[in-house]
Amino acid sequence: MAIEQKTLHWTQEDLLKSLLYFVGHFLLLLFIVAALLLGDKLSELKMIMSKNAASYSYVLLCIILLVCILYFYFYYEGKHILASGKHITLIFCILDIYVIIAYLLGNYFGIYTRPVAFIGLMTFMLVGRKEAIFLNVIGSLVMFIIDTFGVEATTAMESCSSLIISFSAGMIAIFFCEKAKTRFRIIGIGLLIVIPIDFVIFLLGLSSLIGPEADAIVGLSPWQVIFTNMGKGLFGGIMSTVFFLTLLPVFEGLFNCLTVFRIRVLTSSDAKILKRLKVEASGTYTHVTVVSQLAEACAAAIGENMDYARAAALYHDVGKLHHPEYFTENQHGYNVHDELLPELSADLIRSHASEGYALIRKSHLPEFLADVALQHHGTLPIRYFYAKALKLSDGELNMEDFSYRGPKPQSKIAAIIMITDAAEAAVRASGNRSPENVEKCVRKIIDERMELEQFAECDITMVDLTRIRWALVNELSGVYHHRIKYPSIKYKKTAEGKMKGENSK
Repeated sequence: MAIEQKTLHWTQEDLLKSLLYFVGHFLLLLFIVAALLLGDKLSELKMIMSKNAASYSYVLLCIILLVCILYFYFYYEGKHILASGKHITLIFCILDIYVIIAYLLGNYFGIYTRPVAFIGLMTFMLVGRKEAIFLNVIGSLVMFIIDTFGVEATTAMESCSSLIISFSAGMIAIFFCEKAKTRFRIIGIGLLIVIPIDFVIFLLGLSSLIGPEADAIVGLSPWQVIFTNMGKGLFGGIMSTVFFLTLLPVFEGLFNCLTVFRIRVLTSSDAKILKRLKVEASGTYTHVTVVSQLAEACAAAIGENMDYARAAALYHDVGKLHHPEYFTENQHGYNVHDELLPELSADLIRSHASEGYALIRKSHLPEFLADVALQHHGTLPIRYFYAKALKLSDGELNMEDFSYRGPKPQSKIAAIIMITDAAEAAVRASGNRSPENVEKCVRKIIDERMELEQFAECDITMVDLTRIRWALVNELSGVYHHRIKYPSIKYKKTAEGKMKGENSK
């Protein structure tokens, strides 16, 4: 889930805007393909077009067809991509760079040296699995068209083999990429995809044993050709991961994407904002650390990304850095709210959601973290100060004046943070932390948020909420488990120099 899927309200204006943006990037892709096909023959463009008008018209129509299919795929399966010009640019940048690299390597070193898994790895890591699978198909077909009509030395058999290699190697990389949490494992994927690449190359090479006259042109024996091409396949598999690991940080920075590698940096003890939180608001830091553990367990229970949930939990309360002394976990005896009107106290407390959003965006961190920080209280009332105001008031009070401004959670992870944030605080404040009482406490928190329609704008289900409840019961019972009371013993040294203990009163 590299790009968060938000609830969209699609209008005709949005449709037209996304279509125009898409067409602009399509024209750029078309220009790149034309430049690669024509190369240094631009001076002879008129003669070439008159001689090969039918072939180039066919290429043009094929590219248009593929891009139209790509657009309609995102329209029906991924409108969150079309809703953002940045996301459209990201998709086409991956496709453009792959086409350029694949063509240049294929043209100068052989078609088997191409980084065939690059497009699948990059799209999976930055966008998502479904998009990666589809874009891998589109990229493979684009290169097949270029091979068929643009690379003169490529035979029809080699073009077909290249298509199969690109498709199969890319798919295998996508399927195994989810388990690759380290750069070393990514290199392992590069070696893994060599298997289908070299298998296809070997099958193709067997045909040269039937027609050895084809190999006399290059002066190599059939087996030498086979093993040379298999070596090129090994090079292509490794280069897939080399280009991926080289360009991934560039894409992360340019498009501000959240990936498993960037999460490790943002959630480490050296992360700038978390270091500030630990020093300036130690109580809040302890709270978000426990919430991150709970959020991971809840995400695992409903099949959401645990790394994303952990990162969102660690950053959801960073807005408290603005005035840490206003929050009870950072107070030491003196409570500033004792001297303030409840209306002012409520305003100061709820500001931490918007302050967190602003701080994360100002620090150029992923928008997903900022959105969760803004949404994790939804439009809930701040009960303590609302109740305090009711005691001081003679008439009716508008509950919205004592409520968070929203928006409500837009994703399952934002809903998880909303629940775990409240559950951790409530169970920590409770004197009875037995599993039965923890379950009762968590159930009450979830039921209250359902009654206030806090989950109305995200796709979380009752089954998800049940699984989250039991995951929280298990985790909180472990975090705040019962401990035995240790006896008080006073130690002293005897005349012989030995330590002796006795019960102290």
